[in-house]
Amino acid sequence: MPDSMIADSRGTLYRNTGNDALLSLVDLSAPGRALDCGCGAGDNARRLSGSNWKVIGVTISEQEALLAGNYCESVLIHDLEEGLPRQLEGPFDLVLLSHILEHLREPAPLLADARRLLAPDGVLAVALPNVLYWRQRLDFLTGRFDYAQIGILDRTHLRFYTYRSGRSVLVDNGYEIVRQCVEGFLPIPFRRQIPKVLIGPADRAASLLLPGLFGWQLLYTARPARLSSHAASA
Repeated sequence: MPDSMIADSRGTLYRNTGNDALLSLVDLSAPGRALDCGCGAGDNARRLSGSNWKVIGVTISEQEALLAGNYCESVLIHDLEEGLPRQLEGPFDLVLLSHILEHLREPAPLLADARRLLAPDGVLAVALPNVLYWRQRLDFLTGRFDYAQIGILDRTHLRFYTYRSGRSVLVDNGYEIVRQCVEGFLPIPFRRQIPKVLIGPADRAASLLLPGLFGWQLLYTARPARLSSHAASA
C-alpha cells in the first residue's frame, strides 16, 4: 500500500511522504491559508508550507503535534469527532481531510465546521480509502474481512467508503463536487504483461474507466453548495 497509509506500530503516529495525488488536485500556485485536519506528523503541511502556504494543523496526538509544529504556524490538539476547535478562526482557502473521515463515527460535525470556515472560493480536499478496491473485492469473495494495523481495513477505521458513497457524504453535508477521481493500480499479473513505459498510463486509464474497481484511494475536491434561487428567496 502507498506510503500515505503507513502508521507506526503504536498506531499513534501517522507519518508518510504526503498525499501527492490529493494535493495535485489543488492549485497551490497562489499561497493562502490551509487547515490540515488530522495533520499527522505534518507531511502534507510540509508540502504546503514549501509552497508558501500558512498552515494550521489539528491532531489528537501530542507526539504528532510536536512534529507537525515544524511546518505549521500552530497545531491544535483536538478530537475531530467533536468537529473543529471552537477557537479556530477562518476563513481558510483550503481545508484538507486526507484519510480522516473513515476514522470518525459521524462525519457531519466536522464537515459542517469545515464548510463554515472555508473562504467563499475555498476548497475542501478529501481523500478516502476505497473499500471496494479490486484487492478487497477478492478478499470479500473468499470470505476474508480481516482488520489490520494499516491499510484499507485499518483497525481504527469506523466507516467504509466507495466511489459513490464518498461523493454522497460530501453532497449530503452541503458541498458541491468540483472534481472526483482516484489513485489506483492494475493488478500485478496485468502489470507484468505491460512494458514498463506503459505501466503508468495503463494504471491511469484503468482508474479512469473503472474508478470504483481500480482506485485504492478516492479523491475529491468540493466547495460549499450554493443556494438555489428558490431557496435563497424563501
